Amino acid sequence: SKMENHTRISEFILVGLKSQPGSQILLSVLFSTMYIVTVVGNLCMILVIRRDSTLHTPMYFFLENLSTLDICYSSVITPRAALAFLLGRRSISYNGCASQMFFFSLFGTTEAFFLAVMAYDRFTAICNPLLYQVIMSRRLCVLMVMGSYLSGCINCTIQTGFTFSLSFCGHREINHFFCEVAAVIHASCSDTLVNELVMLAVCGSIIVGTALVVFISYGYIIITIVQMPSAESRHKAFSTCSSHMMTICLFFGTVFFMYAQPGAASSPSRSNTISIFYTIVVPMLNPFIYTLRNREVKGSLKKQLKR
Repeated sequence: SKMENHTRISEFILVGLKSQPGSQILLSVLFSTMYIVTVVGNLCMILVIRRDSTLHTPMYFFLENLSTLDICYSSVITPRAALAFLLGRRSISYNGCASQMFFFSLFGTTEAFFLAVMAYDRFTAICNPLLYQVIMSRRLCVLMVMGSYLSGCINCTIQTGFTFSLSFCGHREINHFFCEVAAVIHASCSDTLVNELVMLAVCGSIIVGTALVVFISYGYIIITIVQMPSAESRHKAFSTCSSHMMTICLFFGTVFFMYAQPGAASSPSRSNTISIFYTIVVPMLNPFIYTLRNREVKGSLKKQLKR
C-alpha cells in the first residue's frame, strides 16, 4: 500500500553535482563563501535602512523585507549543501527533505511576489509621483508583504503535500543537491502525471502572473522616463530601474526555465546548475545590485561607517 511504501523510506540520498573528492571540497568552500557574503550583505542592507530615518519609505521597506527573505531563502539550502560536499554525507531524512522543500517553496514563491510588488512600487513612484505617498500607504505596504508570504504558504503547502503523497518504493536517490520539487517527483515510482500538471499549473501561473505585473509595470515606467524633459531625471530613473531589472531577469529567467514549461520534472539533471542561480546567486547579488547603483543607500552607508 501507499503507507507501506512510505515506511520503507527513512532517508533520501542527494546525488546532484557529482564530482571528484577535490572538487567536492572546492564546492563546499564556494557555497560557504557565497552564503557568508549573502548573510553579511543582506544584514548590512537591513541595518543601513533601519538606522537611517531618511530611508524609511515604501521602497526601502520592501528592500529590507527582501533582504530578510534572501537570508532565509539561502539558509534553507546553502549551509546544508556546503556541509554535505565537505563531509561527503549526502543523506537527508524523509521529514528533513519534506521540510526543506516546504521552506524552499515558501521563500522562492514569496520572492517572486516581492519582485512584483517592488515593480508596482516603482511604477507608482515614477508614473504617479504626486499620489505616491497616498497610494503606497504603510498599511498597503504591510498588506502586500503579508499577501506575498500568504501566497508562498499556499504554494508550498500544495507542492509539498502533493509530492510527499507519492510512493518511492525503496528508490532513495534524488538527482539534485537539495530536495527540489521536480527532482523528488522524478524519484518516485508512482504515476507522477498529476503532480507534474499541478506543478506546471500552480508554479506556471505564479511565475507568469508575477512576471506580467513586473514587465507591464516597467513598460509603463520606460515610457514615462523617455517622456521626462530633464536628462538628469531620466538618468536617475533609469539607474534605479536597471538595477531592479538585473535581479528580475536573472530570477524569472531561471525559474521560468525550471517550472513554467512542460516537462520540467522529466529531466532534473539539467536543473542542478541552473537552480544555483535562483537559490544561491540571486540572494547573494541582491544587496550589491540594490546598493551599488543606489546613491541614497551608498550615501547613508558612508555616513554610518564614519560614525
